[in-house]
Amino acid sequence: MNAKELLIELLKFKSITPKDDGILNFIALELSDFEAFFVEKEGVKNLLLTKKFQDEGDHLAFCGHVDVVPTGEGWQSDPFKPVEKEGFIYARGAQDMKSGVAAFIHAAKNANFKGSRLSLMLTSDEEGEAKYGTLELLKFMQEENILPDFAIVGEPTCDKHLGDSIKIGRRGSINGKILIRGKQGHVAYPEKCINPIHDFSHALKFLAGFDLDPGSADFAPSKIVITDIRGGLEVCNVTPNDLKLMFNVRNSPDTTLDDVKNYIDKICHGLNYELEIKQSSKPFLTHHDNKVVQKLNESIQKITQRVPSFNTKGGTSDARFLAEFGISVCEFGVCNDRIHAIDERVSVEDFEKLCEIYKDFIENF
Repeated sequence: MNAKELLIELLKFKSITPKDDGILNFIALELSDFEAFFVEKEGVKNLLLTKKFQDEGDHLAFCGHVDVVPTGEGWQSDPFKPVEKEGFIYARGAQDMKSGVAAFIHAAKNANFKGSRLSLMLTSDEEGEAKYGTLELLKFMQEENILPDFAIVGEPTCDKHLGDSIKIGRRGSINGKILIRGKQGHVAYPEKCINPIHDFSHALKFLAGFDLDPGSADFAPSKIVITDIRGGLEVCNVTPNDLKLMFNVRNSPDTTLDDVKNYIDKICHGLNYELEIKQSSKPFLTHHDNKVVQKLNESIQKITQRVPSFNTKGGTSDARFLAEFGISVCEFGVCNDRIHAIDERVSVEDFEKLCEIYKDFIENF
């Protein structure tokens, strides 16, 4: 089948995270000349497809996810019955990210690779907790001594036009919760109370929207963003016993978990408080002059006649796991204007050009 037919078939699978609905078996059959390894843990299914071409050269991988978010209500058509209309294909996962998966499957099947090994890494658990997905594939590949040297993650990265953006890194994510303890009492006798809101009020301006670093050419500042504040009994005549505050920091490599913790400790000095803090994902950056970035840049310019920007915007992706294993990785895929949205769609023209870009990249890597 051609690339568009393959995409349409992939979009029919109801692979709502973490279920794969049989899509990984379908893909393994589609690339039957690649060796297939199914890696499953805690009900999460993952697939490694790998093919050795020669003893010398680079090991290149493509990485992606086949799971999608729930559909929601209000679609103009069945989200798992793809509809082609006015140059677009409508279905859940059309942008995020079955278009990327279909494109690199088609490219791997048809390109002439000159390196040592070409691999495709697929998981059914990226949109969820991602605990037993790509990370388990990487552990398996490490045990088999076949970790790739370079990789592309086929996430939708472009803003307004295909080819306008390559993601060369991602910010990390740090979640925190502060509990400030007080002493509940009658509002008419504030001297008998310890009001945690009053005690914390001086510190709030040093927390809300505070930049922990100045940012850099590749990363925005690591900003503290408060996501929830609550305390009290929702009445006007009782002071609260405690105040709870939650926050998130999307951090660059210039700000660590310890930096955030030390800063919170500093501004909360003297308060009766507890801090819970956790790094849910780590930041990474692949340098502009890295081979995978430069070769992808060349293929994008050749096919689209656009010069992509290099950026690290957006949330997290499975690229962070590859970076932790020492793999040079970047991300490139179709536009992301309707990811996770009602009536998600992908441009047919963009998808077909993405197939060309991946094929050219493989052949000239």
